[in-house]
Amino acid sequence: MSEKKIVYPYIPNSVSTVKAQMMKEVGISDIMELYDEIPEHLRFKEKMNLPEPILDEYSIRKHVEGLLNRNKNCSEYLNFLGAGCAQHYVPAVCDEINGRGEFLTAYSGFFWGDHGKWQAWFEYQSLMGELLDMDHLSVPQYDGAQAAASSLRMASRINGRKEVLLPKTMNPEILLVVRNYLKGAAGSEIASTMIGFDPKTGLLDLDDLRSKISDATAAVFIENPSYLGMIESQAEEIGKIARENGAEFVVYTDPIALGMIAPPAHYGATIACGDLHPLGIHMQCGGGQGGFVATHDDMEHASQFKDFVVSLTDTVVEGEYGLGLVLPMNLSYLAREEAKEYTGTSTGLWAITAAVYLSLMGPKGMEEIAQTIMQKAQYAAKKIAQLDGVELRFSSPFFKEFVVNFDKSGKSVKKINKALLKHRIFGGKDISREFPEFGQSALYCVTEIMTKEDIDRLVGALAKVAK
Repeated sequence: MSEKKIVYPYIPNSVSTVKAQMMKEVGISDIMELYDEIPEHLRFKEKMNLPEPILDEYSIRKHVEGLLNRNKNCSEYLNFLGAGCAQHYVPAVCDEINGRGEFLTAYSGFFWGDHGKWQAWFEYQSLMGELLDMDHLSVPQYDGAQAAASSLRMASRINGRKEVLLPKTMNPEILLVVRNYLKGAAGSEIASTMIGFDPKTGLLDLDDLRSKISDATAAVFIENPSYLGMIESQAEEIGKIARENGAEFVVYTDPIALGMIAPPAHYGATIACGDLHPLGIHMQCGGGQGGFVATHDDMEHASQFKDFVVSLTDTVVEGEYGLGLVLPMNLSYLAREEAKEYTGTSTGLWAITAAVYLSLMGPKGMEEIAQTIMQKAQYAAKKIAQLDGVELRFSSPFFKEFVVNFDKSGKSVKKINKALLKHRIFGGKDISREFPEFGQSALYCVTEIMTKEDIDRLVGALAKVAK
């Protein structure tokens, strides 16, 4: 009995005549020949759980919506998850402008695809430069993790050294990307050494830093605020130690936090990096992110950027300016295999979105939103710490995230978070596997979207599930 031929109208290659034509073109008689390089033991042998062909658009849409409705989302649940991607309010104007055709469809190509895109990128660089108090910025990279990794490679190229010092409290997901990126090709590997922290404050252990830094150190890297939420009050001293030893000082920061705390440039950072996602970008399962890298305006640092830097330039008409690329010969588009790093598809749309957000907020707005976040986070931490069996893990000041320990409750974070779902609440991120030395601890995040009532609802739910 021959196998029933299934044609999906929304998958053109499932049409038998089209499939046969394509197979003839590439010179195969069996579709499985395309997968010859995949070992037999890795191939899926069962029948895939796919629906029967859905022949009309309405029914397809209804089917997909049914699948999506099985998700628990942040519109229906209170969300206290952060750990690198937190839920912030997105002003309507951000979506309105980044949805315009000339921006949404303007790929990261050159002049022939430009309908105001380059000017928008220049405005983004200017606004971010003002926020960071640095002068030289590129268009965004994929995300903050890549920005951190690229910043460390930049540091190595600047001083020719092959080791970086990283904090043990670093975001584990960013750490994985950094370590993978630092491996590089043969002969270009960069080693990484972890620096300890004070178990009471969560801040970097300066004695450990001093004992491990050497003339082989390309860069000292910190997060401020840190992955665990703390504001690194020793940042200026860390930067001093780095510079005294000829190393770059790289600081990963939250752009929203800069409305309240000093930018990295003010305490000695030579390279600043981070993720744009708080600046008017929706959470999108990893898609709503863009990494930024910034330095001071000196050729030593400017020449090491691997991405587009857009700047103003004179034109043949007196008093008129145009837009052009800075040091385009550094890009892999021109230098090809001789380039310092590969430049691929950037997240240029998020640069435009961030520019809209920063323009809308202004300096005063950024200060107010940062202050609001910090005040709400302090309130939440204070109320949670008053619960029986629950305590804050660290004593240091924090911005929007803080570590809550549940050891005295006798319950695991996994069990507590599962119970919170019944209250329609996403609890803090379980970090008991990432940092087993903290016991049963979770990383809670509070942003400007949370009201006092929302926080009190969380506290009330925790009082029930943690006892």
